[in-house]
Amino acid sequence: MTEVHVIDNALVADRVTRLRDSSTPNHEFRRLLRDLSSILVYEAMRQAPLEPVDVTTPMGPTVGSRLQRPPVLVPVLRAGLGMLDAALELLGDVEVAFVGLRRNEQTLEASQYASTLPESLEGRDALILDPMLATGGSCVHALETLRASGAERVTAVCVLAAPEGIERVRESGLADAVCVAAVDESLDHNGFILPGLGDAGDRQFNLS
Repeated sequence: MTEVHVIDNALVADRVTRLRDSSTPNHEFRRLLRDLSSILVYEAMRQAPLEPVDVTTPMGPTVGSRLQRPPVLVPVLRAGLGMLDAALELLGDVEVAFVGLRRNEQTLEASQYASTLPESLEGRDALILDPMLATGGSCVHALETLRASGAERVTAVCVLAAPEGIERVRESGLADAVCVAAVDESLDHNGFILPGLGDAGDRQFNLS
């Protein structure tokens, strides 16, 4: 059963609105995406398993907690690159594995052109980083690849999602959770999210 977490927060609403604005310049778009990514990854890690650890403070010994299974970060190229730095700032020295997917504009299905995933992710968790969950094709493809590698708990971290994309991920049964800043109205005939924010990759890298 895939849990869907829509982040209800004033800062998130503010950043999403500014991301949507077509007059937002590229450098500001990248900064806003980093801001949102920090919040989303923070929320995505809320249920992460912990283990006890002995620490010594300046006042003496105590018992704290640390992540039991630090996740592998899986940005989907190219738009997911804009979420990576924020995730690394929060999670520190974790493994990063890239998945390159392109969408066939006729069928709207995703095909893989690159992957740096290790052969085995047995017993390890993963966070998929992709700003847009539109048709769900790219996300499901990434999920299939991660599950085939033996990943334990997999969470998709997205800025915007369409109801169609969420439903497709749910139907796949492959994601433990989806963490998203906002769920939009629908998809257009080209498979783009409405009202959306345009092409997240183009807007990050000044290609629009």
